[in-house]
Amino acid sequence: MGLGLLTLSATLPSVTTSGAPNADNVTLNTSSMLQYQVILFFFSLYLVAFGQGGHKPCVQAFGADQFDAEHPVECKAKSSFFNWWYFSIAAGILLTLLILNYIQENLSWVLGFAIPAIVMAVGLLVFVLGTMTYRFSVKGDEESPFVRIGRVFILAIRNRKIASSAIATEESLKQFKFLDKALLAPDSTMEQGKVCSMREVEEAKAVLRLAPIWATCLIYAVVFAQTSTLFTKQGATMDRSITRGIEIPAATLQCFISFSILLFIPIYDRIVVPLARAFTGKPGGITTLQRIGTGIAVSAIAMVIAALVEMKRLQTAREHGLVDKPNVTVPMRVWWLVPQYSLCGLSDVLAIVGLQEFYYDQMPNELRSIGIALYLSILGVGSFLSSFLISVIETVTGKDGRDSWFADNLNRAHLDYFYWLLAALSALGLALYVYSARSYIYARRSSS
Repeated sequence: MGLGLLTLSATLPSVTTSGAPNADNVTLNTSSMLQYQVILFFFSLYLVAFGQGGHKPCVQAFGADQFDAEHPVECKAKSSFFNWWYFSIAAGILLTLLILNYIQENLSWVLGFAIPAIVMAVGLLVFVLGTMTYRFSVKGDEESPFVRIGRVFILAIRNRKIASSAIATEESLKQFKFLDKALLAPDSTMEQGKVCSMREVEEAKAVLRLAPIWATCLIYAVVFAQTSTLFTKQGATMDRSITRGIEIPAATLQCFISFSILLFIPIYDRIVVPLARAFTGKPGGITTLQRIGTGIAVSAIAMVIAALVEMKRLQTAREHGLVDKPNVTVPMRVWWLVPQYSLCGLSDVLAIVGLQEFYYDQMPNELRSIGIALYLSILGVGSFLSSFLISVIETVTGKDGRDSWFADNLNRAHLDYFYWLLAALSALGLALYVYSARSYIYARRSSS
């Protein structure tokens, strides 16, 4: 619906006052029509965002639910599902960057919005046609997981003054011991059924254990946000020509990330995982936390490479006297950016896919779509943190009339300093992540 309304907003004719007998009336009508167009346009965008908010976490969790975690073959297939899911996403993004961007810029915005609207409609039809083949989780008479987990925290607070020396000391109970109080009754008059079971306490602890992993991955999300912003600005100043008269659009540089994802996912799924599985015996080859940590490390290396390339770009601009000529192309080929884009793609293969599988697998069964939403929230919050960090640095470094690190003239800016800062923050974030991951206790059903 959102994409369809976007197509409609693009089809509305523009009003012109040329040759009009009453220019004032036409101006009023034009202003009114533009207001309606803007309202329709933004309503359509928010409708797309609203739909994606429900679609993204639920459809991925539902897809993973089609595999039986207790079946040895399907358990391995489920781990591969997350790899090929992201492979498909990358393929779609690549087609968008290569085809839709060109159509929207050179042919028609109506066609550029109509094509994805039609594709989504076909996707919905295919999804509905498969209804009879899907596996569904049969819900019994159990309480809502929100009620169960909430009761654990309420009873733990209520029973905080009761001695808990009699509670069993299982490995999973060594963390967040204050929740163990939910296993105890405060007195003999307590209502039957108000004491939480061991399973309910473990569910609450499983959710709470995810918080440190979530927080320590935020720095990775800040790095993730740069690929579509500063990397693009960096490439826009460089020589993007392929042949005489043909130039790569700056926004299309993100194709390098999609290309690397399409390259590395088959390698990882078909070569790396089987080799690692032969040594570890784990269905995924390595644990999801190890996979995520490796991705964070690769993203830190990508920031180091980005800083070195930016230093080279600034040096080239100085050597050719282009420091005060921001509109002149720096004679440095855009291919210098390929390593940092490729490393970011490899980082996505490891960290993003790992986070998807981790949050799906470690949440209680009924909250798996919420788990995927939590993974998505890492990227959303990281994007906000990136904007906040850039605003603060720009204010501090731009004082007293100096050029800030993010000056409009990139030849006087210092993106290299910012990349070095992100590399240092990534190293710090990785250290905190490793500390949190080492003490993490996987949920019992996990095959990681």
